[in-house]
Amino acid sequence: MLEPIEKIAKKTNISEAFLKKYEKYKAKVDLSLFEKLKDKEDGKLILVTAITPTKAGEGKTTASISLVNGLKKIGYDSLLCLREPSLGPVFGLKGGATGGGKVTIEPSEDINLHFNGDMHALTSSINLIAAVLDNHIYQGNELNIDPEKIVWKRALDVNDRELREIEIGLGSRVNGIKRTEHFEITVASELMAVFCLASSKEDFKERMSNIIVAYTFDDKPVYVKDLKITNAIMKLMENALNPNLVQTSEHNPCFVHGGPFANIAHGCSSLIATKLALKLSPIVVTEAGFAADLGAEKFLDIKCRVGNIKPSLIVLVATIRALKLHGGVDFEDLDKENIEALKEGFSNLEQHFSNLRKYNLPVLVVINRFKSDTKNEIKVLEELCKARMMKITLCDGFLKGGDGCIDFANKTIEMLETTNNRQFNFLYNLEDTIENKIKIIAKEIYRADDVIFLDEAKKDIELINSLNKSSLPICMAKTQSSFSDNPKLINTPRNFKITVRKLKLSNGSGFIVAYCGNILTMPGLPKIPAAVLMENE
Repeated sequence: MLEPIEKIAKKTNISEAFLKKYEKYKAKVDLSLFEKLKDKEDGKLILVTAITPTKAGEGKTTASISLVNGLKKIGYDSLLCLREPSLGPVFGLKGGATGGGKVTIEPSEDINLHFNGDMHALTSSINLIAAVLDNHIYQGNELNIDPEKIVWKRALDVNDRELREIEIGLGSRVNGIKRTEHFEITVASELMAVFCLASSKEDFKERMSNIIVAYTFDDKPVYVKDLKITNAIMKLMENALNPNLVQTSEHNPCFVHGGPFANIAHGCSSLIATKLALKLSPIVVTEAGFAADLGAEKFLDIKCRVGNIKPSLIVLVATIRALKLHGGVDFEDLDKENIEALKEGFSNLEQHFSNLRKYNLPVLVVINRFKSDTKNEIKVLEELCKARMMKITLCDGFLKGGDGCIDFANKTIEMLETTNNRQFNFLYNLEDTIENKIKIIAKEIYRADDVIFLDEAKKDIELINSLNKSSLPICMAKTQSSFSDNPKLINTPRNFKITVRKLKLSNGSGFIVAYCGNILTMPGLPKIPAAVLMENE
């Protein structure tokens, strides 16, 4: 049975005066609360990340919820910060993003679907910018925009490959200017990144105003502010910028706010929610999207820079099943004990662990348990971790809830209390060249031999340099299924190069996107989408 949202709010000292309720179990928290708490000391931040994802499952969100529930079981208050699910995965391949078993956030179906309207506000804002931009050209084009150099894309929060490249303005002249258009999924839009990296409503407006939507015939950037619609966008986004408050299955508080994909954007929940949570709670647990080479790297090198925050601890999640899959076992055989494959796949965990230690932060390895895990496999994995000086714990939250996360919670507190206040290291210097920053990520994190920049990418770098924007952080857009840019190269590939096809200046969000391999910003549906499977529910 869920508890009323007012009761959940009280657990983290949010008074009803700052709540905007959505039915009984959901609410938004007014950002004016932050002003009241601005002088309060921040709590400790825990970042949850994972090994390279497989279809065997890693359970990063499950582990995040488990930790909060486990901490409460041993007497520690904490607040969870998660990303909002996108309808693309919900109805596509991955399914929902609210945990599973006895560790969920609730009301899960509401959160997975319309929730409190944030995704709709974002989609509407993205498409309003596109509509006004095209209308400006149609009505005389005072800004001298080159229709061939429009970089702003329309969006839809559904996987629809048919919209990746289309012709618009077909038919007579009254239907607009004929040109090629590209849709992307809402969570891949720069406006979502701005939404998640803004520190306040004022900062959101400033960042949104500075988004580059097109270039003129003489290659001058055109910004959202040039279209004179910043106030209109703010009206659409005003309420969405307030964090959403819900609860875990064991009635612990959770902010769910924002949510770009980590393979094509920076992949973290909103900075607004994170910073508010740090004022409200002594411990804040948050997660970054996909694996540590994507979500965690971007969290540490982008979000932490922008927000001036740093984690006190990183939790690295893995499963024995996923490690065996990286070790070469067929998916159908994962339930069978296979020590050799586990040892082979362990190198994936080891590389992620080694990468995270480069930031000079403590790392706790957490193994999400499955029924099929054998005592032998668990023992071997523990021995492998201990031999490499990795602290390890098991998490049984899926089947046992908070009661299955006591050791996880205790080890977390032990590491928080005994780890010295270390100097947090970023991976690269912002003042380095764009090429070198990309090479550092590729070599240090992916272990690539080198980076190949295609001609289009070289031209993009020249343009970004000419605008004096080269000192921004890098947001790598690549497959989540491999350290490389080839999704078929699992585990820890070596002797490969990363190919950068093109770059994009995300001027509002404040980073440079490097597109690697065949990464797409509008996913397609699988042969049997999750939407079809719902027919039997």
